[in-house]
Amino acid sequence: MENDVTEETLSIAKNVFHIEAKVLHDTESNMDWAAFSRAVDLLSKAARIATSGCGHSGIACQHFAHSLCCIEKPARFISPSEAVHGGSGFLQPGDVLVLASRGGKTSELIPIIDIARKKSAFIISVTENTSSPMSESSDVVLPILVYKEADRFNAQGTSSFIAVSAVFDALQVAIMDNTGYSGENFALVHPGGAVGERLNKEKK
Repeated sequence: MENDVTEETLSIAKNVFHIEAKVLHDTESNMDWAAFSRAVDLLSKAARIATSGCGHSGIACQHFAHSLCCIEKPARFISPSEAVHGGSGFLQPGDVLVLASRGGKTSELIPIIDIARKKSAFIISVTENTSSPMSESSDVVLPILVYKEADRFNAQGTSSFIAVSAVFDALQVAIMDNTGYSGENFALVHPGGAVGERLNKEKK
């Protein structure tokens, strides 16, 4: 069968790795580490954590909520539409709400911020726009720096998704260290798959 994929297309695809690697480097270099430390402290002490975002940011938030549950930090993703129809009742005083939006102006998130404020929950935002309405209403702002999305139209949430996900991964790893979370704990709640098999073998 004839392959119609051109060398130009392959070159564009290969460049994605370089673009996203630069975005990760820029985000790490631009991180507010004092704010990051504050976020780790809040998340480590929180009884419960909610995450919310739209589009690619929302998908990253879903993964972060799952990752937190894997280290026994009760968390759930609340879709923006569900949040304003009762889902935000999950939040209680002292809980933490994590929001992600590259521009920090996602209109669907603004009502959730107002609810969280009135319920005395802490708000952590991950965004490129540190002067956005979302940022200004947050207790902690973690900046990402995205010079370019990876597609030719600079439109698809590619590099920004990688940046947000990396910030969430860094938070999770820091929380594990900060709380002294052990491999034995992880093996208990994650007995499935190759990871669970390996960890439970190591226990014996």
